Amino acid sequence: MFRNVSELVEIAEKENIRISEVMIRQEMDVRDKSRREIMEQMEKNLKVMENAVEEGLKGVRSHSGLTGGDAVLLQNYMKDKQPLSGHLLLDAVSKAVATNEVNAAMGTICATPTAGSAGCVPGALFAVKNRLNPSREDMIRFLFTSGAFGFVVANNASISGAAGGCQAEVGSAAAMASAAVVEMAGGTPQQSAEAFAITLKNMLGLVCDPVAGLVEVPCVKRNAAGASNAIVSADMALAGITSRIPCDEVIGAMYRIGKAMPTAHKETAEGGLAATPTGRAIEAKIYGTS
Repeated sequence: MFRNVSELVEIAEKENIRISEVMIRQEMDVRDKSRREIMEQMEKNLKVMENAVEEGLKGVRSHSGLTGGDAVLLQNYMKDKQPLSGHLLLDAVSKAVATNEVNAAMGTICATPTAGSAGCVPGALFAVKNRLNPSREDMIRFLFTSGAFGFVVANNASISGAAGGCQAEVGSAAAMASAAVVEMAGGTPQQSAEAFAITLKNMLGLVCDPVAGLVEVPCVKRNAAGASNAIVSADMALAGITSRIPCDEVIGAMYRIGKAMPTAHKETAEGGLAATPTGRAIEAKIYGTS
């Protein structure tokens, strides 16, 4: 059992295995299930993610009318124009948006690590899939790698917007995705840790301020930013760039920032974008108040 990223990387390096393998073995031990059972369960999660991306890319709308259709706009833009940020990056963004639009439309998604941050991991995964051509097992391992880092955050900090702000949700999700991208691209366990740290550092202090209390605005677009952050940070780590602050210390910093964050900025819809004139007007319109 690993308690932090340092121990996770140490186990992987000592046994000359991937981080995904460390997590698979831990799941087998903790849940007392066979490798086949563990892999099959994660395969089901992967299928849910695939279906959500496909559904979102067809076009969905939320019941509130606040979100929907942006994933389609992005895909059309990529077909008709030459994206400034590049095809792979924008593909990740569109698929992250697609997933969260399905969530907002009350569709089925896989919380990674939460529903509000469910777009970052599949967004990154299904974008790099077209570049790296992974096997089905590699895609399943991508989720185990993400889960290993999410496990550390959940046990040492928080993955809840209500407890730690959006840095704890989208920040953690983006960092999890970045670490997994590195492994899929052939990086080392330490490089996965560096990517995680770089990603999370870039999202420290991010508040949770859902307009009208709904997981739509700005949540969907924050997943877009998280997915792009994940890809860029993975490239930085693969290039040999390291985080000056160790991964576990970054996680610790996020926890302390979350504790110090005002309640108004932790999923209460009392501050931030939710408290703007437009945010309040949207809230009044949805709930029929004045």
